[in-house]
Amino acid sequence: MQSFQNENDVKMATILVVDDQPVNVKLLEKVLAAEGYQNVHSTTDSRQAADLYQQHHCDLVLLDLNMPHIDGFGVMEQMKEITEDYPPILVLTALKDRDSRVKALEGGARDFVSKPFDRVELLSRIRNMLEVRLLNKAMKNQNIVLEQKVRERTQELDETRLEIIRRLGRAAEYRDNETGLHIIRMSQYSQLLALASGMSEEEGLMILNASPMHDIGKIGIPDSILLKQGKLTPEEWEIMKTHAAIGAEIMSGHPSPLMQMAREIAITHHEKWDGSGYPKGLSGEDIPLVGRIVAIADVFDALTTKRPYKKAWPLEEAIDHIKENKGSHFDPALVDTFIDNLDDILAIRAKYPEPDTGE
Repeated sequence: MQSFQNENDVKMATILVVDDQPVNVKLLEKVLAAEGYQNVHSTTDSRQAADLYQQHHCDLVLLDLNMPHIDGFGVMEQMKEITEDYPPILVLTALKDRDSRVKALEGGARDFVSKPFDRVELLSRIRNMLEVRLLNKAMKNQNIVLEQKVRERTQELDETRLEIIRRLGRAAEYRDNETGLHIIRMSQYSQLLALASGMSEEEGLMILNASPMHDIGKIGIPDSILLKQGKLTPEEWEIMKTHAAIGAEIMSGHPSPLMQMAREIAITHHEKWDGSGYPKGLSGEDIPLVGRIVAIADVFDALTTKRPYKKAWPLEEAIDHIKENKGSHFDPALVDTFIDNLDDILAIRAKYPEPDTGE
């Protein structure tokens, strides 16, 4: 509220005078200048009023009603069309009839001064209208600043939430992949395949952020099984497979679309197109698309990455494996999409290589 009380703000306000009589315009300019108003614009041609109002972002319009070409009512209609709120209009009129005044008020006028006007009354009404106008502008600007701060804070919270999700995903990966780069690569593979499959930018971004949680359930698997060197026994394999359900349970119970997608990915990314996967034995398009996408991204990166229980496969063999399992493990259409976008897949792989351990 300090803004409108500042004398300099009031005197620096922009005023537009619109009157077809040059003598009236000159008189108003002289009165305003003597009072200290420094930004006064004027015209005797009402056809220029709307353009001048828009050009100078006027805080107040002193408007005559009875003018040739476009009368004051027409000028008010034009100004209403080019501004989000009603322009601050002080009508200067010799008209005394009630209908004209009511029509002017309905058209957007905020106050009246009768011609010939009294100087003191005129300046008082101008001052009052400008104080209200500048206060409204200050409040509007303050709201814009507050809205921007809210947007920035919301973005900060969103980024923090996503970073927590990524780090939880990496925490699970660190148990059998010390670098954590697997989830970076496979999540970007997943986003690439999602977009290439026709998903929206928003959905692609969501799968990028949800897919790092695909194996979060591994935190519930004993190290003796997860880190075992060599093949698992049938009993150990059954325990290993429970990580999908564990991950889904960890991700369940929250209405966030991101968490719901993360849960869907966790529970379905080990399903297979032919129904031989786990935990539910889903097949074909009964497997959610995000699960089918992450299945390819996850397997390809897992095959080409060294783990405690296996060596990294050569790139060519991993690609051949994806092709050979088209229609059995993997969605045939997604395999085609994978091959069509192989250059971009390999570019992501090259951008985030595993460190050379010298082994």
